[in-house]
Amino acid sequence: MARRSRGREVALQLLFQRDHNAKISRTALEQFVGDRLAEPTIRAFCLALYDGVDAHLKDIDTKLAAAAENWRISRMTTVDRNVLRMGAFELLHMNDTPAAVAFDEAIELARRYGTADSSAFVNGVLDRLKREASLVS
Repeated sequence: MARRSRGREVALQLLFQRDHNAKISRTALEQFVGDRLAEPTIRAFCLALYDGVDAHLKDIDTKLAAAAENWRISRMTTVDRNVLRMGAFELLHMNDTPAAVAFDEAIELARRYGTADSSAFVNGVLDRLKREASLVS
């Protein structure tokens, strides 16, 4: 597994945890990352994803809700919701990640950790989000 891919995987675990226990301490988050990622640059990347999603959560959720017709964010599975949040953050706010990479990585995470339908769902929602974002830009 590529190093940044592994960073995304750990960031997804952090976001999953956040959905179920929002009161986890920063020290515990950093310990969790440190225990799983040896390389400092990948640790920083992982925490940047987590922090970015956290900082832009309302905006990301609003855009995802608009892109996911007939789906409320709260009704999505925890994995799908957080893969979408991370993918949306990379698409909208991380200029150093090509859109194709953000898509591929999100789809792969959905395939590995979601349901049988998760990868198609994530692909469809992120594609619509990307099209709508490019109309605004």
